[in-house]
Amino acid sequence: MNPQSEGEERIGTGVAGLDDILGTGLPANRLYLVEGDPGTGKTTLALQFLLEGRAQGETCLYVTLSETKGELEAVAKSHGWSLNGITLFELASLEERLNAQEQYTVFHPADVELGETFKRICEQVDRIVPSRVVFDSLSEMRLLARDPLRYRRQILSLKQFFSGRQCTVLLLDDRTSQDTDLQLQSIAHGVILLERVAVEYGGARRRLNVAKMRGLHFQEGLHDFTIKPGGLIVYPRLVTGHLNWDPPEGPRRVASSGIAALDTLLGGGLHFGTSTLAVGPAGGGKSTLLTQYAVALANAGERVACYVFEETRQNFLERADGLGMSVRAHLEQGTIAVQQVDPAEISPGEFAQNVRRAVDEGKVSVVVIDSLNGYLNAMPSENFLLIQMHELLTYLSTHGVLTLMTLAQHGLLGNMQSPVDITYLADAVIVLRYFEAFGEVKQAIAVIKKRTGGHERIIRQFQLSADGIHIGQPLTRFEGVLTGVPVYKGEQGSLIPEPETNA
Repeated sequence: MNPQSEGEERIGTGVAGLDDILGTGLPANRLYLVEGDPGTGKTTLALQFLLEGRAQGETCLYVTLSETKGELEAVAKSHGWSLNGITLFELASLEERLNAQEQYTVFHPADVELGETFKRICEQVDRIVPSRVVFDSLSEMRLLARDPLRYRRQILSLKQFFSGRQCTVLLLDDRTSQDTDLQLQSIAHGVILLERVAVEYGGARRRLNVAKMRGLHFQEGLHDFTIKPGGLIVYPRLVTGHLNWDPPEGPRRVASSGIAALDTLLGGGLHFGTSTLAVGPAGGGKSTLLTQYAVALANAGERVACYVFEETRQNFLERADGLGMSVRAHLEQGTIAVQQVDPAEISPGEFAQNVRRAVDEGKVSVVVIDSLNGYLNAMPSENFLLIQMHELLTYLSTHGVLTLMTLAQHGLLGNMQSPVDITYLADAVIVLRYFEAFGEVKQAIAVIKKRTGGHERIIRQFQLSADGIHIGQPLTRFEGVLTGVPVYKGEQGSLIPEPETNA
């Protein structure tokens, strides 16, 4: 527990990701503000908060000025919830407006004073003595008050009223009446902001930000979240410093590709706890190269997770079949998992949490991301991609995971350009190229960088066939292969030797 809040009781919010952001939940018996535009998920979060209290045997109260009991029950039903055991105190129902003899008074800005409203609410609280209370929403209360000073005084009175009671309060504000109310934020013990961001294409992105939490250390910044059947799912940012993990001691384990010539090119093989990036033109063999590693490592007993952005899962499997790679057999055994990812429908935070879950719960030791171009499409800007990838790669590295990535470059021959320069984040970089030689299109492979050891600096021929990958002899008679337009310096009779047989 945080030293600043040592000895202070914590309660769960009902949203596991939010509890992680806060440490172990909210400090109990305090007043909190949840702000967000309509449709951001405030009501859903509030219901999860109360349902968590009900699960703990607590008495819970939902005070609604803006929604009817039927509307709240419909929201709960859409998530498969029942509100039995939660008291719904409805202040603006149609029945109340039509029947003056109802137990509760009809509240309207033009007819009833705000003080009477708070009086009724306080009476209800004293009657059922709840441990958790939700007010939905403050915009209605603000309209009743009419005057900002009076509204602030009433909120202060409400806070004072609950300060002597063992009760945790959520105030919901949809911000429809005015811009961000900083005065209200100053009154609350903590402030949680929910936002919904429309993108040019694909589903809207939702983000959560804990703007304030007195006496509590929490993960600052924006965290992605989604609303799915079952409620809010929050994806805390991957911050390695916040994760309790001791890196494995001793030398790094070596990952073999199963192809002797390829391992030689890489100075003996790749190392677990590092990241490798394969860059090159479309169709140059990047995905096939990573699939070879996935199959070879699965054969060696490792668990592999492949995240496919650019092609369908079926195409991925058919391509592996065509090259004689036994991916399907490993799918049945559970040693390889292939997940097709739609960048238009998934946020970077959700993707990072999927990877983290595979490592933490699925014991995955090899992660394949094919490709970063698709991952880039899920990001609002290139700068965010670099930051997100740095956090993800650092997390995977500290957990001893081998990360394999591809990046497609623009063009096929000649001067190649990458959509984003991420090579400095990778520990090893493999370059694949097409090049022209005497009327034929050939392929070449070279290792440009490897932080964890030496590697060959020669360029070799790279070929794909029905029985897999072949790494040929060094292209010593060429200059300029990586530019796509080489100059041949040898004799045409010995232009390019046949590729060596894989060992």
